[in-house]
Amino acid sequence: MKSLCLSPMWVGSKRLGFMAPLVSSFGSRIYSAIRPPPPRIRLGDGRHLAFSESGVPKKDARFKIVFSHGFTGSRFDTLRASPELVEELGVYMVGFDRAGYGESDPNPNRSVRSAASDVEELADALELGSKFYLVGFSLGCHAVWAALKYIPERLAGAALLAPVINYRWPGFPKDLASEEYNKQDPGDQWALRVSYYAPALLHWYMEQSWIPTSTAVKGTTYLPNKLDEEIRTRTKADGTFQKKRELATQQGIYESFYRDMKVMFGKWEFDPMELSPPSCGVHVWQGDEDGLVPVRLQRYISSRLDWIDFHELPGTGHFLTSVPGLGDKVLNNLLAREEKES
Repeated sequence: MKSLCLSPMWVGSKRLGFMAPLVSSFGSRIYSAIRPPPPRIRLGDGRHLAFSESGVPKKDARFKIVFSHGFTGSRFDTLRASPELVEELGVYMVGFDRAGYGESDPNPNRSVRSAASDVEELADALELGSKFYLVGFSLGCHAVWAALKYIPERLAGAALLAPVINYRWPGFPKDLASEEYNKQDPGDQWALRVSYYAPALLHWYMEQSWIPTSTAVKGTTYLPNKLDEEIRTRTKADGTFQKKRELATQQGIYESFYRDMKVMFGKWEFDPMELSPPSCGVHVWQGDEDGLVPVRLQRYISSRLDWIDFHELPGTGHFLTSVPGLGDKVLNNLLAREEKES
């Protein structure tokens, strides 16, 4: 890169100063082209998943955790537990770009079931053992529900943080689901209708401008929780919000955001409220001021599944991984059963 550096005097001259933005853009493109690719695994169908490791070295770990990021997230998302606790417990964690996100290949056949398959193949490729822990955040929790359905024998424990729900899961009372559904912004209601009834039209719908579209995609959803709103305002102001979107949508917004919507809010192969009790502990963490996931519906799910350890957080919103100290609480609760047994 040294050979690409230009003299500040040259860039700053009145005669050629107009070139500075072009030089900066060119330099960024060159860096993007030559930077080393992230570690990736090859799946059975030929696709690749990019991943990022954190915590203690895998060979030294007592506990191995797979983290499934949320809407607009990436492989770099984690529980944000304190380094001291991670070291003390011996935790290794791997995050991955879900199919179509970041530097993971798209999956034209993506489904709830394929989310579980991707997690299992990742765990096997990284040799995490016969059992591992799985943590999901927000929309990424569909991978946890899928794992509880299709690969429960592989889970040592699971945690769902502010898990997004599908209003059309059959287990919900229709009046309760309808009441919460109608509280959404009209654009969000339309986005969910299209995702469910006409998924083939979702890309067209999201790109048109004469009917309201998803506030979640635009980042304009009303957030009643003060910390949530502060985080969104700050990240938009400092550019983090846009950078995260650009990182997430490297394979295109259709393959990442829109496919997420089609999978999460489309027709599921099963109803989470009909799942059989797994042999591992399962925790759900939910704020009562979440502007994206109705706490009433989360309470109902947990009332139906008495094997869930439900943690309702008063005065807390949706961005749970940003709540000070919560990552440590989630980690301690998730690993408590095995700690007692060992």
